[in-house]
Amino acid sequence: MSGEPGQTSVAPPPEEVEPGSGVRIMVEYCEPCGFEATYLELASAVKEQYPGIEIESRLGGTGAFEIEINGQLVFSKLENGGFPYEKDLIEAIRRASKGEPLEKITNSRPPCIIL
Repeated sequence: MSGEPGQTSVAPPPEEVEPGSGVRIMVEYCEPCGFEATYLELASAVKEQYPGIEIESRLGGTGAFEIEINGQLVFSKLENGGFPYEKDLIEAIRRASKGEPLEKITNSRPPCIIL
């Protein structure tokens, strides 16, 4: 064996930090409106892509589904009338994790309508 006595292991390289570490998401949603399922689905997709992310929720007013990344509002159902596309939220998280400026998400998918 060629190792020197007394060698210690070193910390993993910085690139092995969990994706999304340091990014905090807050989702405010209307529970009586039935938006909890949408929140849980979105949170699951985000955690799958960014396991190190911190995602929280709080109950909001009627019709609310608002998303903040690091304290900045990036999506508002009250303004857009629908829910965000996962790909748009994932892109915003990617930008936040790299320290890039965030832009408001303006694309939205319509809420389900039962006829």
